[in-house]
Amino acid sequence: MIAGTDAAQDLRRQSLSMLLRRSAERFGPRIALECGATRWTYAQLDRLADRLANGLAAIGVAQGDRIAVLARNSHAFMALRFAAARVGAVLVPINFMLHAAEARFILENAGASLLFADATTLATAREAAPGLPLYGLPGEHDPAPAGIPAWDSLLGPDTPPAEAVDADDLLQIIYTSGTESRPKGAMLTHGAVLWEYQSVIVDCEIRPSIALHAMPLYHCAQLDAMIGPHLQVGSHNVVTASPAPENLLALIQRHRVTSLFVPPTVWIGLLRSPAFDRTDLSSLTHGYFGASIMPGEVLRELMARRPRLRLWNVYGQTEMAPVATALQPHEHLERPNSCGRPVLHVSTRVVDEAMNDVAPGEVGEVVHRSPHLMSGYWNDPEKTAAAFAGGWFHSGDLATIDADGYITIVDRKKDMINSGGENVSSREVEECLYTHPHVAEVAVIGLPDPRWIETVCAVVVLRDGALVEEAALIAHCRATLAPYKAPKRVILVDALPKNASGKILKRELRDLA
Repeated sequence: MIAGTDAAQDLRRQSLSMLLRRSAERFGPRIALECGATRWTYAQLDRLADRLANGLAAIGVAQGDRIAVLARNSHAFMALRFAAARVGAVLVPINFMLHAAEARFILENAGASLLFADATTLATAREAAPGLPLYGLPGEHDPAPAGIPAWDSLLGPDTPPAEAVDADDLLQIIYTSGTESRPKGAMLTHGAVLWEYQSVIVDCEIRPSIALHAMPLYHCAQLDAMIGPHLQVGSHNVVTASPAPENLLALIQRHRVTSLFVPPTVWIGLLRSPAFDRTDLSSLTHGYFGASIMPGEVLRELMARRPRLRLWNVYGQTEMAPVATALQPHEHLERPNSCGRPVLHVSTRVVDEAMNDVAPGEVGEVVHRSPHLMSGYWNDPEKTAAAFAGGWFHSGDLATIDADGYITIVDRKKDMINSGGENVSSREVEECLYTHPHVAEVAVIGLPDPRWIETVCAVVVLRDGALVEEAALIAHCRATLAPYKAPKRVILVDALPKNASGKILKRELRDLA
């Protein structure tokens, strides 16, 4: 062994906790987080993380222990996130929309030893884990729930705790959304998340700004694609628990927000809001979307109505921490349907079943290699092995790739419809329906059919005040699509079911139909 190697290793440690420490040293008096009436500087957030980490250690939380949080967005959520990292615990954020039985599965699967909840989730938390130690978090506008110890009762001394955490240690287990099956716990290390931050900072031009964070922090799209990188560069981060259009528009105007990430469903909601055109959005220069595909018609409308807004299409998934590719603002007009090219620290291919690269324009599966990548699925070696088959991570997304390396997602494997032996991309049909002037939102699914194997079915939300017959929508598709691609059924609904991160739950649509 080379003399001094152990000391050098200690000096070279890297972790999410150290990211906050360095940001506090660089930006100490600058506002780091604002949520409701609470404002914390970088120095205050760093000291709070020390105090909460010491308090967690005092009740026996040790490195590697899993700490679960079932709560909506708040300042306290972020304090807990950094405190857990500082003590070496593994954060397990849980979707607050889950039923108690679903939350219980995650808690038991992860082996959580501690649970944090807010007033809106307390009943679910108690039902899901009656024997687990439970602490309360405040909400954006509400105090911590009564009847259980509050999170700040754990605060200890502000002496920086000794840190033994390194880049290869587990930081968090993020459970996949489970829109088709039971969720899997993607294991992400400190290093994986920090490598992803660097890719996002470079390819999404994250600079010190006023950033609004409205999508759920339990999902790594908001937690690690946006708020983490913004805290690293010294942004003023406004956190809210509500992505309702009226709330977002008011916050953008009030705080002079410059950066916003929301999925296409929320951008659509903003465009359809009566308040959109009468709100001062002149400060908003950086817009990001991901989580699902942005319809081309909606993208063009957004660019036309907010020409100063530069837009990034950010594609990836939980297992990639979560960013894999990005389409830059200047690339949208030429390639409006593409999700771009791989970001800084990602290698991506589009392959056939034999793991051969497909020719430009041919459909294959998207596979990745990256230091962003998860270590595997928690307690599931079989699914881990399947995901890493052939030495690449299999995304489950079908796409084409052009000669310049730009990727266009065709569909999820599970969303490809086989109608009469022909493959139908649900996205292609959705894009066609979005060109109809009366359509606000649409999701296309395949339904079992004794003759055609599957039949194409469109579930449509009309714009306010619009009246249109199902037959007219089918005819609209038949005018531009091959007959086998046009929907044979159209179901009109008031709203599409979505999870809290904005993904449309096609599973529920199949049950509806």
